[in-house]
Amino acid sequence: MSDIMRPLPFANLVRWCLDEYKAKGSVFGLDKDAFYVNRMGTQYVTPFGDKIASAIGPAAGPHGQLAQNIIVSYLAGSRFIELKTVQVMDGEAIRKAVAKPCINAEDEAYNCEWSTELTCEEAMDEYIKAWLAIKVLALEFELSDGNDMAFNMSVGYDLKGIQTPKVNNFIDGLIDASDTQPFREGIAFLKEQVGLFKNVRLEDIEAISPKICHSIALSTLHGCPPDEIERIASYLIKEKRLDTLVKCNPTMLGYERVRGMLDQLGYDYIAFPDKHFLQDLQYEDAVPMFNRLAALARGEGLVFGLKLSNTCPVDVKRNEVPSEEMYMSGRSLMPLTCNLALMLSKAFDGKLPISYAGGADALNVNELLKVGIGPVTVATTVLKPGGYRRFTQMAKVSEELLAPFTGIDVDGLERMVDALMESPRMQKRWREKVGTRKTSSELPLFDCDKAPCSQGGCPIEQQIPEYNALVAAGDYDGAMRVIAIDNACPTITGILCAQPCREHCTRLDYDVSVHMRDVKHVAAEHAQDAYTKKLKPVPLREGVKVAVVGAGPGGIAAAYYLRRNGVEVDVYEQRSASHGIVRYAIPSFRISEEDIDRDYRMAKAVGVRFYFNTKVDDPTALEYAYDYVILATGAWGKGRSPVREGDGKVIDALEFLIDVKENGAKDLGRRVAIIGGGDVAMDAARTAKRMNGNPDVTIVYRRTEMYAPASQDEWDGAMSDGVVWRELLAPRSYDGKTLVCERQKLGAFDESGRRACLGTGEYEALEFDTVIGATGSTVIGDVFKAWGLECDRWGNPYVSDAMESSKDGVYVIGDCRKGPSTVVSAMGDAKKAALDILDREELPNDFVRVEVTLDEKDIIAKRGMLELPKAPEDEGQRCLHCSQVCRVCMEVCPNRANIAIHVDGFDRAAQIVHIDGFCNECGNCATFCPHSGRPYKDKLTLFWSKEDFDDSDNIGFLKKEDGGYLVRDERGRILNVDEGELETALDNRMADVIFALEVQEPWLFI
Repeated sequence: MSDIMRPLPFANLVRWCLDEYKAKGSVFGLDKDAFYVNRMGTQYVTPFGDKIASAIGPAAGPHGQLAQNIIVSYLAGSRFIELKTVQVMDGEAIRKAVAKPCINAEDEAYNCEWSTELTCEEAMDEYIKAWLAIKVLALEFELSDGNDMAFNMSVGYDLKGIQTPKVNNFIDGLIDASDTQPFREGIAFLKEQVGLFKNVRLEDIEAISPKICHSIALSTLHGCPPDEIERIASYLIKEKRLDTLVKCNPTMLGYERVRGMLDQLGYDYIAFPDKHFLQDLQYEDAVPMFNRLAALARGEGLVFGLKLSNTCPVDVKRNEVPSEEMYMSGRSLMPLTCNLALMLSKAFDGKLPISYAGGADALNVNELLKVGIGPVTVATTVLKPGGYRRFTQMAKVSEELLAPFTGIDVDGLERMVDALMESPRMQKRWREKVGTRKTSSELPLFDCDKAPCSQGGCPIEQQIPEYNALVAAGDYDGAMRVIAIDNACPTITGILCAQPCREHCTRLDYDVSVHMRDVKHVAAEHAQDAYTKKLKPVPLREGVKVAVVGAGPGGIAAAYYLRRNGVEVDVYEQRSASHGIVRYAIPSFRISEEDIDRDYRMAKAVGVRFYFNTKVDDPTALEYAYDYVILATGAWGKGRSPVREGDGKVIDALEFLIDVKENGAKDLGRRVAIIGGGDVAMDAARTAKRMNGNPDVTIVYRRTEMYAPASQDEWDGAMSDGVVWRELLAPRSYDGKTLVCERQKLGAFDESGRRACLGTGEYEALEFDTVIGATGSTVIGDVFKAWGLECDRWGNPYVSDAMESSKDGVYVIGDCRKGPSTVVSAMGDAKKAALDILDREELPNDFVRVEVTLDEKDIIAKRGMLELPKAPEDEGQRCLHCSQVCRVCMEVCPNRANIAIHVDGFDRAAQIVHIDGFCNECGNCATFCPHSGRPYKDKLTLFWSKEDFDDSDNIGFLKKEDGGYLVRDERGRILNVDEGELETALDNRMADVIFALEVQEPWLFI
C-alpha cells in the first residue's frame, strides 16, 4: 500500500460529514453521543485572550494533521487545536526521511516522525478547510456558534527555513486566509450549497473570520543554539506579530535528574545518552532569554509563553520503531514535564504562561488546570483505544475549572509534582508488567471482533464478558451457569487465579484491567452452592472409561468435563484430599479449606468418582481397565538449589509451605531471606512474615522488580505485608548465617523479553537466620519412564496440541507436563484433553457459548471513558464487551482510515474496511489490534486511485470511472469486475461488503 495521505477536497469533506451524520449519526466514525457541548456555560480564557469552551485539545501531532482529524477533535470536545508542525522539509522529502511504522503507543509512547508529511501548501489547505468546516458544523449540529475554539499553529526548526517562501506563506495564510485559494473556494462552496444545512444561514457563512491563528508555537531541533531560538521567537513576535510559545525540551532538567526520575518510576530500561542534555537549551541560558522575549512581547502588545514539553529523545533498544533514535511521550514524560514546569514557574514567579503537553489524560487534567497550567493538549492518550472519545471525557470533567488565565500557583504546582512522583499511576508497574495485549490469532479479513481476555488470554476460554455483564446486572445465578461451562474450579480461580486474561484486557490501555477474578468470586460466593445442589450425574455413555491420575485442579477439571458429558471417570489420588498444591501448600490466609471444598463438591455432584490415598504403581493395570488415562500428578519435587555452596542449609519453598500448612507456625529466627521472584516466592515471604516472632523477611532477586515473574497482585501483597525487596543480587553461598550475593547489572534483552543478568564481580554479605529457596519445583520420580512416554532432554513428555503423549490414549496435563504453572493453565490442558477424547469417541460436548447481548449504544458509550476499579460486585460494569463490539483499529486511527460497516449475513454485523487514502502507515492500529495482524495491511481496503492500488499488496478494490471495479482478491489475483457482476466474480462476503459500502456509505467513493 501507499503511505501517502490523500486530503479530501473541501466539497467532499463537508458532504461526507453531513451525509454520514444523516445516515449513521456519526462523523468520521465519531458517534454523536460523543459530540461535546459545554452545558455549564463556562469559558476558558487562554493567556492569548481566546475565549474557548474547553481547555483541552490535540497536541501538534497526528491528530492535528488532516482536516478530518481536526474536525473530529473539535466535535469530541477539543477547543484549543494545535496544528501539526510545518517546516521547510515537507511532503515527499519528509516521507522519505521517516521510517514506518512510526508510532508505538503500547504504554508510554514512542515515535520517529516529527513534522507534517504534507507539503506546506497542503497543510495550510487542510487547516483552513478544517476551520471552515468546524464553523458550519458547530452550528449545524447545535454545538455552539462556532466561535468557541482557537487554532494554534506550530513551525520549526530554524530561522532560515521559517523565512523561506513556502513556510512564510503558510504562516501568513493562517494569520489571514482571506486571499488564500482554499478559503475563497471554501466560502464560495458553502454559500452555493447553503441548502445542504438546516441550521446554517448565508449570514453565518459570511461572518466566518479568515483570521485563523494569532498564536504560534516554535519547535526547534535538539541542539539548536540559544541565540537561534531567540532570533526565531523575536521574528515571530516582531515581524509576524504573533503571540508566541517556545517549546522546551525535558532535557533542560539535566541528564542526572531525568535519569534518576525515570529510574525511580521504573523506567530504567529507557536508554539515552547525555548528548542532547549537553547540546539543548540550558536553564541558565533559557531564563534570561525568556525574560527578554516576554518583555519584547509585552512591548508589542502580545503574549509570550512556553510550550511544555517537547518529547524526550531516547534510544531504540527493543525494536520499538524502525529507527536508531525515537521520541518518548505519554505517562513517562509527565513527571519530567511537570518538574520542568515547576522549575521554570519558580524562576518567573508563576507569571509565565505554560501551554501543556506531556502525558495528560482525563484522570489528571484537572490537577494541571487547578494550578493554572493550560491549555492542556494531548496525543498519547488519544492514540489508545477509545481514541478521540477520550477528548469528550476530558472536556466534561474539566468544565467547572474553566476560567481566565491569571498565573500559575507555584506552591500548588509544587504539591502536585510531589504527589505525582508518588502516584502509582506514574509508576511503570501500574501496567502490571504487561507489554503487548495482542494475542496469537491471525487477523481475519472479516468477522474480526474478539474479546482477547477470553480468546487468547484465558487458557479455558472462560466467557468473561458474559459473566461480567451478568454479575454487573446482579444475576449471580446466570453468571454461575456461564462460569461453570468452562471452569471446574470457580471458587479457587475466583481467589487464586493468576488472571492471564487481564494481560489482554482492553481496559489495560485505558486505566486498569478489569479484575475478572474478583467478579468471578462474587458469582461463586453468591451462587455456586445453589448451582451445585441442582447438579445431577448425567447417564453414562457405554463403552468408554477414563482414569485420571492426580486430583489437583487439572485432574479434577478433566474429570469434571468428561463426566458431565456422560463419560465414566475415576480419579486416583495418593493424598487424602483433593486439589493438590492449592490445598496442601497455598497459605490459609489466601484460601480456606471451605473454599477448596466448594469446588470439590461441584465435581462430586456431576458424578466423578474419587479414590484417595491410592497410589498408582502399576500403569499396566490402568491401561488394561480404562480406554484413556490422563496423567495429572503435578510437580511436587524440590527445585534446583539457588546457591552454589551450602544448598543443604537452604529450605525448599514448597516444602516450607506444605510443612506450615500441616504443622503450623515455625521458629525461623529474626531474619529470613527468600530467594526468587515468582508467585511461590511471594507466598513463602508472606508466610514467613507470619511465623513466630514476626521476623524481618527479605526477598532477594537477581533482576529488578520489573522482570520478576510474580504477578503484580502477589508482589503488591508481599510489599503490603512489610516484606523487603532486594534486587540485582544473585545468591552464591549460604553457611547457615551469611548469604553471600554477587551484585548484578542488567544487560541486553534476551529471548524471554527480559534483560539478562550480568555479574559485576562485587559481592555483598547479608546476615539471615533462615534462607528459603523459591526457584521452582520438579516432577517427583520417573513417572514418565514408568508409563513408557518419550520425553525431551529436560524430561518433559512430548505431547500433541490435545495433550496426548507419545503413547496412544495417554494424556499428560498440568504441572507434570511442563513444570510449575497455574490453576487455570492446568484446567486449559484438561479441557483440550477432554475435548479430544470426546471427539475421538464421536460424542457431543456441552461447551456451549452463551450470548449475553447488550445494547450496542451502551457499549460504545463506555469507549474513551477512563474509570478506575470498582467494588467487585460492580467491577463488571467496566468491561468493554469487545466480543460484541471491538473496533479498536477504528478508534485508535488518528486519520480515520478504518471504518465499521454493518453487513447482513456475517457472524458479526460490523465489518472493518480500511481506507487507503487516509493512511500513512503509522502502525498504531497494529499495536492495539487484539489479533497478531495489522489492520492497515490485512483488512479489506478501499482505494481511490490506480496509483495507490498498484502500490499496494492489500486485498481490496478500486471503483473505476465506468462503474466497475478493480479488485485484488484473497488469492492475490487482480480482477476487472464489471458493474453488476460483483456477486458472480467475487467471494460472496467480499461482494456483500463492497455492495454495502456502495449502498450505505456512497460518500466513501471519492
